[in-house]
Amino acid sequence: MLRALGPALLTGLILSPNAAFAAELDGRSLSLLWALPFGGILLSIALFPLLAAHTWEHHQGKIAALWSLLVLGPMALLIGPGTALQALAHTALLEYIPFILLLLALFTVAGGILIRGNIHGAPVTNTALLAIGTVLASFIGTTGASMVMIRPVLRANDDRVHNAHVVVFFIFLVSNIGGSLTPLGDPPLFLGFLRGVDFFWTTTHLFPETLFASLLLLVVFFIFDAYLYRKEGRIRPDPTPDQPVRVTGGINFVLILVIIAAILFSATFDLGRFSILGTEIETANAARDLVMIAVTFVSLALTPKANREENGFSWGPIKEVAKLFAGIFVAIIPVLAMLKAGSDGPFAPLVALVSNPDGSPNNAAYFWLTGGLSSFLDNAPTYLVFFELAGGDPQHLMTAGAQTLAAVSAGAVFMGANSYIGNAPNFMVYAIARDKGVGMPSFFGYLVWSGLILIPTFIIVTLLFFRH
Repeated sequence: MLRALGPALLTGLILSPNAAFAAELDGRSLSLLWALPFGGILLSIALFPLLAAHTWEHHQGKIAALWSLLVLGPMALLIGPGTALQALAHTALLEYIPFILLLLALFTVAGGILIRGNIHGAPVTNTALLAIGTVLASFIGTTGASMVMIRPVLRANDDRVHNAHVVVFFIFLVSNIGGSLTPLGDPPLFLGFLRGVDFFWTTTHLFPETLFASLLLLVVFFIFDAYLYRKEGRIRPDPTPDQPVRVTGGINFVLILVIIAAILFSATFDLGRFSILGTEIETANAARDLVMIAVTFVSLALTPKANREENGFSWGPIKEVAKLFAGIFVAIIPVLAMLKAGSDGPFAPLVALVSNPDGSPNNAAYFWLTGGLSSFLDNAPTYLVFFELAGGDPQHLMTAGAQTLAAVSAGAVFMGANSYIGNAPNFMVYAIARDKGVGMPSFFGYLVWSGLILIPTFIIVTLLFFRH
């Protein structure tokens, strides 16, 4: 990406070596035009897979790079190459690299955990499988839990006449809501951790909302599944041979503990700091990132290859995430700067929209606006937008603003379930289920499911937790 910037950045740095340490980008002086590339990349992610899937599959990296250049190029020319380089270095070193390394480690570790054997998909068993996946999501991520659990769930229900609803509720719970309790669970929460939110803050402050939403959906699922189960009458035998259930790849559970320990270590110990391109990096955070790399290689070395083959593991999904988020993190730079300006910046109307007449935050608005955008755009950058809109100060948001931060966090994670494109695991689970012969609902058919089941659930969550 730096090479693509060309002469604009490099010439400026050669002529003005101190420019690399220019002042922070001032959002008060920017116009809303600077937000167009961010909107463009999010719309590209949402629409290209639906309207031009072949083009998107082969050129998504180029499309993401184009939107990035539409930010960095004008920034270098109009504001200064030093400011552009410093903004890029800050974003890459403090946010993008730690973010993608955590996802890489969790993706690799989860891909090495294999559940073998056959489980019969009766209502109680299905509900238990969804509950287990929901809990796992906060420890190995929604993507990891989805990839570990979806194939056992599909095998358990391969004799069912009606099984699409099982996958739909799986997306609701395992691929989304279950990832609410730790920064490992869903990318938005790890971005919050990188911004200074304590590791266990979400565990304590989102537990009531997550428990309520999860239990309510599990009860609704059990009732619906039991009705269909009785209606089917088991009219054909289970085509999957009976085998004892076994979990292999146990070393990866140990590696998950190593990941958690590394994150807690980075948040607890101060080992000093060093600087790269004017960006101050904490040594403990750098050590954490190196641990993520080591965990990835150890998992690959110690996990039997058969585990990954049976899991259908490939590097495609993580490569796609790496390319797209590189573009997202660059395109969001001016947007975050404008949001930091608050009521003095170009996003003043949005500040008013999430504020009560007395100036206090409207937590219901934060929950629904964050969630509404997360339903169709990527929930990680959406979280960052509203995190900054709420002030961007983690110490304030964890204390006096705790309900607001909880509303933003819950909105981003919960409502990623509202559509197939709201969260990365959703479409992956959809594709795997379709490949196994499950008659999954269409894009708009899925919206009917989420509209009838999730929206009422979130209305109740709002009334119980975010009314004030």
